[in-house]
Amino acid sequence: MNLNTTAKLTSTEIAALWTQYMNDTMSICFGKYALEIIEDPEIKNIYKTALNLSEKHVVKIKEFLLKEKFPIPYGFTEQDVNTKAPRLFLDGLFLNYLLVMIYHGMTGYSISLQVSSRVDIREYYTECNYETIKLYNEVMEIALSKGIYTRPPYIHSSEIPEMADKKFLTGWLGKRRALTAIEISNITFNMNKTYLSKAISMAFAQVANDEKVKRYLQRGLKLSTKITEVFNSFFLESNLNFPVSWESMVTNSTTSPFSDKLIMFHIGFLSSAAVGFYGAGQATCMRRDLSAQYLKLIGEQLLFSEDGAELMLERGWFEKPPMAEDRNALMMK
Repeated sequence: MNLNTTAKLTSTEIAALWTQYMNDTMSICFGKYALEIIEDPEIKNIYKTALNLSEKHVVKIKEFLLKEKFPIPYGFTEQDVNTKAPRLFLDGLFLNYLLVMIYHGMTGYSISLQVSSRVDIREYYTECNYETIKLYNEVMEIALSKGIYTRPPYIHSSEIPEMADKKFLTGWLGKRRALTAIEISNITFNMNKTYLSKAISMAFAQVANDEKVKRYLQRGLKLSTKITEVFNSFFLESNLNFPVSWESMVTNSTTSPFSDKLIMFHIGFLSSAAVGFYGAGQATCMRRDLSAQYLKLIGEQLLFSEDGAELMLERGWFEKPPMAEDRNALMMK
């Protein structure tokens, strides 16, 4: 293929590269700490693979941006991680963390490919997708072999296809129908991510240095607890099993491996991603009571995310994303 790269990067391509740079530099910090702590050989090796991918991505993104004379983001550096900090997570939680972060990676790379038009950017994100899918399969096999991954609920098929009646959408009053496989899938996916957020929030609240950050993380822990209770109630009603929680795999360490800036960015990343996934769950939900709960959770999560952004701005930790030109300001000059 003739790689015609004379076209300038578009705003959507810059957005994809900038966002990935921020996320990958954060992942590098987390991965370097993890490799100092993890004892299980299989989990350690898969973290080495993940770290190598993130470091390779950062080098490639820098090449793209420098070629365009675009400033390299600050992102996160060795100053944001203390690899000598005591163990904060057990190995099982490290593996589950990597699995959930791969969920986000696969989603992000797929979108980045779709918004890219320049051939070298498309080929780069095609490669990122292949690499991440391969990594996902390897991590899933390890999680299954170690009994760390909880399989989603099983359902049993009817003898013939059936058409729904007019009561299918009900959920406010009277008897509620059982959940559909689509609804179960979205709740399971969101519960897996929320249980991780709950454990991460608790761990970070233990080690954060800034008192205001610590209170914010405690608030995030309460919100995650509420969300898991909401999702669990729907599964309990339908007699379905739900994923295990991970809080017991957080140690009693109070020494932070990460800067408060990285901690706040990480929680912001998980929170904003949750809004998108709740939206996807709500869009495919066909029970009114569950749909209403998704909308309520989206509102609460958005408010939590906004307050986190305000705190980062207050502390000078919020790195400004690339922006369109302010034409009015230019004309005033």
